[in-house]
Amino acid sequence: MTGSKAANPGARPRVLLIITQDTKEVEARFLRQTLEGAGVDVVHLDPSVRRDLGGAEIGPNDVAAAAGTTIEAIRALGHEGHIHEQMIRGSIAAAHAYAAQHPISGILSVGGSMGTALAGALMQSFPYGLPKLIVSTMASGFTKPYMGVKDIAMMNAVCDIAGVNTISRGVYRNAALAVAGMARGYDAGAVDDKPLVLMTTLGTTEAGTRRIREALEADGCEVMVFHSSGAGGPTLDAIADDRVPALVLDLSTTEIIDHLFGGLADGGPDRGKAGMAKGVPTIWAPGNADFIIGGPIEVSQAQYPGRRYHKHNPQLTAVRTNLDDLKKLADHLAAITAQAQGPVSLFIPLHGLSSHDSPTGHIHDPSLPAPFAEYARGVMPANVDFHTVDAHFNDAAFADAIIAKARALLAQRQLQNA
Repeated sequence: MTGSKAANPGARPRVLLIITQDTKEVEARFLRQTLEGAGVDVVHLDPSVRRDLGGAEIGPNDVAAAAGTTIEAIRALGHEGHIHEQMIRGSIAAAHAYAAQHPISGILSVGGSMGTALAGALMQSFPYGLPKLIVSTMASGFTKPYMGVKDIAMMNAVCDIAGVNTISRGVYRNAALAVAGMARGYDAGAVDDKPLVLMTTLGTTEAGTRRIREALEADGCEVMVFHSSGAGGPTLDAIADDRVPALVLDLSTTEIIDHLFGGLADGGPDRGKAGMAKGVPTIWAPGNADFIIGGPIEVSQAQYPGRRYHKHNPQLTAVRTNLDDLKKLADHLAAITAQAQGPVSLFIPLHGLSSHDSPTGHIHDPSLPAPFAEYARGVMPANVDFHTVDAHFNDAAFADAIIAKARALLAQRQLQNA
């Protein structure tokens, strides 16, 4: 459970502080003092393994117990990886058990690689909207494993987390004040009762998806749009699993194409499945299926020889897909839509799949959409409502076809919920 000003009028918000005292006792004391001085109560979760210094609201013994064991048994494992797994499991369980009885309004963690991994896993288990900040020595490098698809902020520790000096004091103080400020303003009860629509796009299909978004917003929907560049689609899936969307519009298949063919925006094997598994009505369209996202053009030419290429910028190249690639996409969509627990539609535009695949684009191939559509029609399972549209993806006619279907599905949902 998370805190709410409305639910606890006049109460000081609670911030969950995650830091090991066995190696960072001075930092833990400084952070507690700063947080309390900023008007919040502190719930210190101490996942220390070496020793228990006491004073934490959730101490090492509590963490171990929540993992179904004892701190002595965890120490006896004698392997830092196995020890860490147990402490992560126990910290998550202990934090949620505490929050269920005493709502929290923010989470702050300070740590190195091990502490950051633990805090990241714990924060990812809490809902969107709850303030989450990690101060870490890992914040200047690869952060995806720690953030996942949740709204976690990371701040560079600058110095190693080894005492409080003239630089680290400012870093820790700023982090504590930031979380305290967010916690004081946090309201878990803020819920929008509009029908929630989740949609994927890229800039190359934005003209069409903008028309769809504006139409559905005018109808009274809340439309969340996700940039399908590797993290956007998985984030959509996480929100589809976490919330109760009325409709999913998966209109950019970049992350699936890149998963199938080794592109940079690989969304993983489960991309697109979460909403359908819950029975959320879903409309698919192969936006941006005309290209794989490759690295620098020299790298892309070596990885995908004999293709057509468009240098998007020095780091990214659009590599033209061919008919065999599009057939594999159709096979993949057929496999995942067959498992859907709710209505599924597929719309294919016959005159191009993105702005790159247009008469003014750089990798246009007008010969591909029609045979792709023909093949897709043949492999789609019976539960998929299949449509072709004599238009380009970014044409108003294609957007309007999807808008009409979306409105029909939303109206059907409204009747079912009446």
